[in-house]
Parts: sequence; structure tokens; C-alpha cells
Amino acid sequence: MSHALIAGTLRSADRRLPSWPSTLHPMTAESTAADTSKSPDQRRARWMALAQAGDRRTYEKLLAESVALIRAVAWRKGVAHDHLDDVVQETLITIHRVRHTFDPGRSYDAWVTAIASRRAIDALRGHGRRVRRELHDDFALDSHPDLHDASAATESLQRARQLHAAIAELPPGQREAIEQLGLRERSLSEVAELTGRKSGALKVNLHRAIKALRGRFHGDS
Repeated sequence: MSHALIAGTLRSADRRLPSWPSTLHPMTAESTAADTSKSPDQRRARWMALAQAGDRRTYEKLLAESVALIRAVAWRKGVAHDHLDDVVQETLITIHRVRHTFDPGRSYDAWVTAIASRRAIDALRGHGRRVRRELHDDFALDSHPDLHDASAATESLQRARQLHAAIAELPPGQREAIEQLGLRERSLSEVAELTGRKSGALKVNLHRAIKALRGRFHGDS
């Protein structure tokens, strides 16, 4: 994520948040030199303190340096590679919104990790809801037709029963993945902790399960 995109994210967030403090405290050569004696986490904590005081340039530099940490947290939580930037942007917006709550005496990295973890879980749960909608669209799962149309209601119930029966016949790993991630809308990290399986294996099993069900009901390759 480039500096330009970070600046754009902040501008977008600023339209919804209180204005940036008017007092600026730009980094000086002395303060920059002082950072060399600190750990990266301590340096970032001090940069956030400067940002809280109104130093926007330092703040943007801090956010740029935080991107790798946020991406690593999201990846460990099981967020797909093509969704990592979404989690990064949502995390940056959250940091921007709650930056005044950070205590410079504490770990900046731990604070950001906690925020990124929550945004990653939100993204994974959103993925679970999308999978459920996909199942609903493809297989009429839990559909609610007009109850006055008895034939439509009977047909819908029959399709739902056929789908659940087909899920029950899937290999155990695939069945577990689609039930937990798709039907119950749990996040990858939650299912990984519950089952002891790795997030990558769960994602593979989920996609294989959907492919198998499509092939059975629609003849898709």
C-alpha cells in the first residue's frame, strides 16, 4: 500500500471524523536521531505520540510502516491474499478513528495487532456470509417461497433436503468446512481453533465442497 493510498485513506476518514489538530510538531533531526536508540516498537509508539500532538507527516510515515504488520496479522488470521488490502484499509481507518486512545507508554505493535485482528475477523465473517449467500443462490438453501404456492413450497423443501443430504455425503473435511464456514458463518480462525485444522486446509476443503456440490446439482466442472 503506497503513501498516496494511505493519504487517500486518511482524507476519506477525515471527512467523517473531527478535523486534524491545528498544532503541528514536525520531527526534528534531534528527535529522529533519538529514535535510533529505541526498538522499532518504541519508535512507532513515539511517532504515534507525535501524531496525537498533530504531526501529520510523522503520522503518515507511521501508518506506512504499520502496513506490513497489519498484513501479517490478517494473513495469520486466514484472510485470503486478495482481501488483505481491504483489511489493511479498514484497520488504518480504525487506527485513525481511535488514535487518541493510544497510550504512548504501551506497545504500539500490540495495540495495532489487536485492531488488525478484529478487522480480519470481521472480514472472515463477511466471507462466511458470502459463502452462505452463494449456497442459497446456487441450491435454494433455506429459501422461503410464497406459502400459498404449495407446489413451490414442496419443491423448495425438497431441494433443501437434497442439499443437506449431499453435504452429509461429502468427505469429512469438506463437510466440516462447509458446515462451519458456510452454514454457521464462523470465521476461519474460529473453525481452526475449534477443529485443530489449519486455515489453509479449511479454505481448500471449502472450495472443494462447493465445487463438488455444484457438479452434483448443476453439472458444473
